[in-house]
Amino acid sequence: MRVKWYGHSAFLITSDKGFKIITDPYEPGGFGGAIGYGKIPDKADVVLVSHDHADHNYIQGLPGRPKVIKGTGRHRINDLEIRGLASYHDECQGSERGENTIFCFILDGLQICHLGDLGHVPTEKEAKQIGPVDLLLMPVGGVYTIDPSQANQTAERLNPRVIIPMHFKTSQCGFPLENVEEFTKGKLSVRVINGSEVEMKKESLPKALEILVLKPAL
Repeated sequence: MRVKWYGHSAFLITSDKGFKIITDPYEPGGFGGAIGYGKIPDKADVVLVSHDHADHNYIQGLPGRPKVIKGTGRHRINDLEIRGLASYHDECQGSERGENTIFCFILDGLQICHLGDLGHVPTEKEAKQIGPVDLLLMPVGGVYTIDPSQANQTAERLNPRVIIPMHFKTSQCGFPLENVEEFTKGKLSVRVINGSEVEMKKESLPKALEILVLKPAL
């Protein structure tokens, strides 16, 4: 399986057989230019949308005609089952920024969880619903999502094998978010990748938590 970070919360996840999933596609130039990441050029089989904000739901900008999945419940595409779990975009049960969907699925034997714009630390009940996690795609920038401190608490509760941070401040993001270093500082298990893609296999997962910091592809 290969994981490519476009930027913000948008990833391309490609299985060993070539099945492609895009998560939370952003609108290039959206929010008055605050979204400075480039147009997503890749075709996907499935697109996951955690919530309907323009920096996460810009499916009309994608090539092809992918299957779009939104909301909670179990969604099946061929042999792939994707679980959508209810959560909130804030700490006030959605009263400030609405609801958010956490997506969980297994691809090439890897248990993957994309938290979308999660705005609160998951409860123990929510963590049990998520279940075991090999790869956690987690926002860390704060303001609109969990901040670095809450991301630490979330990581402890979900206990993933690998974390790829997302939704943090970069040169292409004009939102007033925290830098990824605010989350990674003081941690020993951080690997900064000189690129936007990584390959992952179930049999080569680290025994202890590892944090992979990618560069935006676009």
